[in-house]
Amino acid sequence: MKQILRGKEILPATNKLGVLITGIGSVTTTLMAGVFAARKGLARPLGSVTQIGKIQLGKRDKNHYVPIKEFVPLTSLDDIVFGGWDIYPDSAYKAAIKANVLKSEHIDIVKSDLEKIKPMTAVFNKNYVKNLNGKHIKKGNNNMDLAEQLMVDIDTFKKENNIDRLVMCWAGSTEAYVQTSKVHYSLKEFEEGLKNNNPAISPSQIYAYAALKKKIPYVNGAPHLTTDCPALMELANKNKVAVCGKDFKTGQTLIKSILAPGLNARLLGVSGWFSTNILGNRDGEVLDDPESFKSKELSKLGVLDSILNPDVYPELYKDLYHKIRINYYPPRGDNKESWDNIDIFGWMDYPMQIKINFLCRDSILAAPVLLDLILFTDLAQRANMYGILDWLSFYFKSPVTEEGLYPENDLFAQRDKMENTLRYLMKEKLK
Repeated sequence: MKQILRGKEILPATNKLGVLITGIGSVTTTLMAGVFAARKGLARPLGSVTQIGKIQLGKRDKNHYVPIKEFVPLTSLDDIVFGGWDIYPDSAYKAAIKANVLKSEHIDIVKSDLEKIKPMTAVFNKNYVKNLNGKHIKKGNNNMDLAEQLMVDIDTFKKENNIDRLVMCWAGSTEAYVQTSKVHYSLKEFEEGLKNNNPAISPSQIYAYAALKKKIPYVNGAPHLTTDCPALMELANKNKVAVCGKDFKTGQTLIKSILAPGLNARLLGVSGWFSTNILGNRDGEVLDDPESFKSKELSKLGVLDSILNPDVYPELYKDLYHKIRINYYPPRGDNKESWDNIDIFGWMDYPMQIKINFLCRDSILAAPVLLDLILFTDLAQRANMYGILDWLSFYFKSPVTEEGLYPENDLFAQRDKMENTLRYLMKEKLK
């Protein structure tokens, strides 16, 4: 389904913006702590396009750059109210301590803000995340009952916090791989499936259904199937709701989407690209299950083909061997380490190699991505844009697109499209 813009003026970002997040874990608590610290002037929101990015306007020779948060009417950080669900009952403060991403002194400066955020009971199905065992979960007669309980949670959160607008985000664990089946082909079939506990409907899809029924935009930060099926896109279209996804582009894949366009631009061949990772946070524990890893693997594997385009340059990329490994290593915690070995060839087919060792902090990279997606998705909804927001592909490993279109994974092309969408919204000349 197409992303649709009706041409109306953008509604102002008045009052508070509610942000409901599924999964109050390492990424979410890092985001919350950073936002609260930034409000107090105690931290800089580095990595966030919405907070420190600038956009060029007018002719290039004028060198005129404007802060994005002054160019488009974004919600202020002061006006964000956080809430969410988790299978563990810990407050955001306790969850941040357990996540061990931030130093205790950085968590303690916003302790009172984090302690106020206590997760609601979550929808959980162990068949979809086999390596977690939380007990803070909802019980219901069927999955439709669980969806309706989520909608009650949404209404309660809105009322208690005097909120008009909401964005819902999945920042929870990667679910087991599932393909679209009959239950996903129409909204009618999907709603029957909810009532009958169809096993092909995942918890993330129950959350997405609840959000779209309440006309709340939905951001999928994980690689599994959620809104990218006909049934939920039918609901998004019917209720005129924006959706985007999937799988936050942070560590190793970010590097691929930076390096691969350069190799392609210089017409250097690639015969092999081997990638491996070690990480020890909850994400690593979940991905230790083969079915959850399959969802992640497919998301990461699709990046190179769409950038290098082997159909156009078969002599350079047709026989590219691409292998990905993720290994759970508890001592590493949230500090993920990735290695890439890239075998390339150039003039007269002489071989060369590139080696990359990236020691990154997964949640530090993901937090500003989640913040930008929240603010840009809210902007899109206020601009009466609905359906797939493919202009936000800049932030995703496996961007969801309209049927029949290939996803754009070149980071620089993605950035150009995002900036041109912002120019278009503000009636500025496109680049």
